[in-house]
Amino acid sequence: MAAVALLRPGAVGLAAGIAYALAAWGVLEFAFRGRRALRPADHVTLARVVLVGCVAALVAGRLADGGPAGALVALAAVALVLDGVDGQVARRTGTSSALGARFDMEADALLILVLSVQVATVAGLWVLAIGTMRYAFVAASWAAPWLRAPLPPSFARKAVAVVQGVVLTAAASGAVPYAAAFVGAALALLAWSFGRDVLALAARHRRARQGRGSHGAGRARVLDPVAR
Repeated sequence: MAAVALLRPGAVGLAAGIAYALAAWGVLEFAFRGRRALRPADHVTLARVVLVGCVAALVAGRLADGGPAGALVALAAVALVLDGVDGQVARRTGTSSALGARFDMEADALLILVLSVQVATVAGLWVLAIGTMRYAFVAASWAAPWLRAPLPPSFARKAVAVVQGVVLTAAASGAVPYAAAFVGAALALLAWSFGRDVLALAARHRRARQGRGSHGAGRARVLDPVAR
C-alpha cells in the first residue's frame, strides 16, 4: 500500500490499490498457509504482484482522472522482465514447486487483466476478452472438472502468454502505430492457444470415460490448480 501511495494515483487509484493489497494478502495467506516461508522464486513473484497492484492503481486513477500512462507502462515492463526471472531462480535454487508455478501464473494473469482494462479504454471493450479469458476458463472448470486435468508443458503456450503482456504494454504506451491491429492479433493467438488446450483436454476426457485412463478431478475448491 505504501508503494501505491508513493505513486499518487488519486483517490480512486489509491482506493483501488488498497483493495488490491487487501485482497492479495488474503488470497496469499490462504494459499501459502501450509508453508513456513516463501522460497527465493516466490519473493520475485511477490515483487511482481506488488508491481501489478501499482499498475492497477494507476489504471484506476487514469480511468477517473486521466493523465499520462508513462508510469504504469514502466512498471508493467519491469513486471514483464521479472516474469523471466522467478522461473530461473526456482530452477537454479532447486525450489520449483506446483504452488510456485501457480503463483507465477496468477501474477501473469493479473497483469494481463489490468493492462487489458487500460487498453480497452482506447481500443474498445473487446480487448477485455484478453484479460478475462483465463478467468472464464477457470470458471468453466468448476462446471466441467475435466478442464482441471494437467496439461504437458508447452513452449507455444508460454510464448503466447508473453506476447499478450508485451503487446498490451506497448499498446498502453500510446506510442505504437496500429496498436489495435496488434492487440487483435494477440487476441487471436490467445484464442487459438486456449482452444487447442480445451480440445486436448476434451479428447483426454473422452478417452477416460471410455475406460482407457482416469484423469478426472474431484469437487472444485478455491485455488484448486487448473490446466492453464
